[in-house]
Amino acid sequence: MRRVTFSRNLTLSLARTCRCYCKYCAFATHQAHVHPPEWVVDRLDAAARRNVKELLVLTGERPEVNPVVAERLRSWGHDDFTSYVRWACRKALERGLLPHTNIGVADGDDYMRLREVTASQGLMLESVSKRLMETVHAGSPTKHPRVRLDAIEAAGEARIPFTSGILVGIGESEEERMASLEALAELQRRHGHIQEVILQNFVPHPRYYGAEVAEIAAEASELRWAEGRPASGRRVAGGGPRADAIEWPEWAEPVTLAEMKRLVAESRRLMPEVGVQVPPNLSDWWLDLVDAGATDLGGLSANGDHISPEHPFPSPLQVRRRLRPRGYALTERLCVYPQYMNEEWVDRRVLDVLAERYPTFLPRRAAFGSRDGSGNGNGRRALGPGDPVHSALARGRAGDELTRDELAALFAETRPEAVAEIRVAADELRAELAGDVATFVVNRNINFTNVCTVGCAFCGFGQTGRSPDAYEIDPDEFTVRVREAVEFGATEICMQGGIHPDYTLERYGGWLRRVKDVAPDIHLHAYSPMEVHFMCERSGRDPDWVFAYLREQGLGSTPGTAAEVLDDGVRGRISPNKLPAGRWVEIIEASHRAGLRSTSTVMFGHIERPEELAEHMRVVRAVQERTGGITEFVPLSFIPYHTMLGRTHGIEEISAAENLKHTAVFRLALGRTVPNLQASWVKMGLGAATEALSWGVNDLGGTLMEESISRMAGSRHGSRLEPADLIGAARAAGRTPARRSTLYEVLETY
Repeated sequence: MRRVTFSRNLTLSLARTCRCYCKYCAFATHQAHVHPPEWVVDRLDAAARRNVKELLVLTGERPEVNPVVAERLRSWGHDDFTSYVRWACRKALERGLLPHTNIGVADGDDYMRLREVTASQGLMLESVSKRLMETVHAGSPTKHPRVRLDAIEAAGEARIPFTSGILVGIGESEEERMASLEALAELQRRHGHIQEVILQNFVPHPRYYGAEVAEIAAEASELRWAEGRPASGRRVAGGGPRADAIEWPEWAEPVTLAEMKRLVAESRRLMPEVGVQVPPNLSDWWLDLVDAGATDLGGLSANGDHISPEHPFPSPLQVRRRLRPRGYALTERLCVYPQYMNEEWVDRRVLDVLAERYPTFLPRRAAFGSRDGSGNGNGRRALGPGDPVHSALARGRAGDELTRDELAALFAETRPEAVAEIRVAADELRAELAGDVATFVVNRNINFTNVCTVGCAFCGFGQTGRSPDAYEIDPDEFTVRVREAVEFGATEICMQGGIHPDYTLERYGGWLRRVKDVAPDIHLHAYSPMEVHFMCERSGRDPDWVFAYLREQGLGSTPGTAAEVLDDGVRGRISPNKLPAGRWVEIIEASHRAGLRSTSTVMFGHIERPEELAEHMRVVRAVQERTGGITEFVPLSFIPYHTMLGRTHGIEEISAAENLKHTAVFRLALGRTVPNLQASWVKMGLGAATEALSWGVNDLGGTLMEESISRMAGSRHGSRLEPADLIGAARAAGRTPARRSTLYEVLETY
């Protein structure tokens, strides 16, 4: 499922006085217009109370050219307008808001001054057509293409994450539109600072003489968000004329959907690494442009569009409802894209706000970074008494429950001598619980469909029903695979699939009965908590009833997948449509009440922080202490290659060393509560899984015979092993190999 991004922002029109005279603009005024500091503070306080992360600062260009504005700025202690914008941005940062400024054409010094207090900045190129200087841009010398290109280049030289774009339908030709995109692509090639390109179609505006566009925009937005109806064809706020009743100026011409689609395609071709933004309030065709490849809908501002105030943005809920039937998931982003969240691009003071307020938006390299480069701020001090890691290891060896801070310190640890101690402690606990036996299960994995409506950013498996890669296994083929598993000697069938919109509870039960008809003695390990949650929604039954039904159909145990990280902040970023953490716990405990044992999992190595992994482990341990129903814990490292999360966050696959360290910490976090820790050879490779047998692991998982979820995310470690492969791995690690059942009854020792 493709993901479409947006920013949850609030617009601050700090000053509308402008030195330009663009013919299409309803925002600018040539009267004195600048909001005083007390007004700004009131707006920022109001924004901080809402679920807003970005402050979009819109201004006219060089408003201090108006002597009244200049005098007001001086009276407030500012020599120029950039100084006042800096002050407003600092106040925003103090309230946890990330500023994105658009002050028009400025010199490199102004952009550098703002870089210290902004997460990103922007300037529309609009067009490289010089002809427009005689029509729509007459009287606006800073709209000359060369001036604007130089300004965008200055931002690149200053290493500023930047948004630009083109305005179409103002008299330019299609060749000039393409030339404008090529000019932006050349700047991006030189500096790499353009994070998104806006493709904005011109719509005519009424003139709001003597009116405050921010108030008109806010009123129109409140109506739109409350009613959920399109803005077009409605009377605009303030009793103004309808947007569709405004005459088009002679220099403008409406743009067609086909023309916009060509621009989307050309943007993707020229700048494949850059987001393509289309405004969802200026036409009804934005959804078709998403189909054509647009990736972003910009800031769905809570107080409207101040540039086009009569065209309110839809709310995120309204957008999500329109996207989902077409197989798209809406996900929130910040105004600075993940690949720029580092000190090369963003000032340290802004990064500190980002890390403190929005840590789950950080890419892994930033989330685990620190100023001293040690990964957890522990520098190079020696491991010994007084060190929190030292005391945590002593308690972990004893099987005691570790605190959130202790676990976070272990997950973040990088000192080689400390990591070595973590390994030894985990391996000692493994030896106590499992001895020298390394187990595996002969099983077959069957993913019966990859059609899915959930749209997790970490997934390369799920597809929309219209995707050419979508499949639903034929029942006869399913039966053949079950028979092959029996012939192979499998004692378990593991079944999971996408969340297919047409599936019912009875459909899921049917797959179980089909297995039992072919192989009545085989153990059925099937259906994640997300699938069970979906069954509850479709049937109107609670989890206890659903599990009772599934057990009647042949279910033997439950995979504890769909856990990812049991922190709703992380889940909201990587899988916003998935069941929340508390619901996962509720369903797993219902499984245990039904007499069905379960596994438990974690997916790590993406955007999560050590503290969030620590909380995940505390949740899993608490469930086990309440129910005793968890048979094993399976760490699943994130495979980034064919996933939206990998692409948008620049995430690299976790290193083998980090994977092994985390594995050992998982063992210590569980103590003696969950006796079995499994290494996923599909995720980490058989070589690393073999090594993991010395890092707290006592189980090598299953033969699988087939595996689609990791493979479609880009795993390079295959999808099938023979029992001999797992026996050889155990022996290579100095362990005694043993074949087990799903519930860890040893069936054969080698």
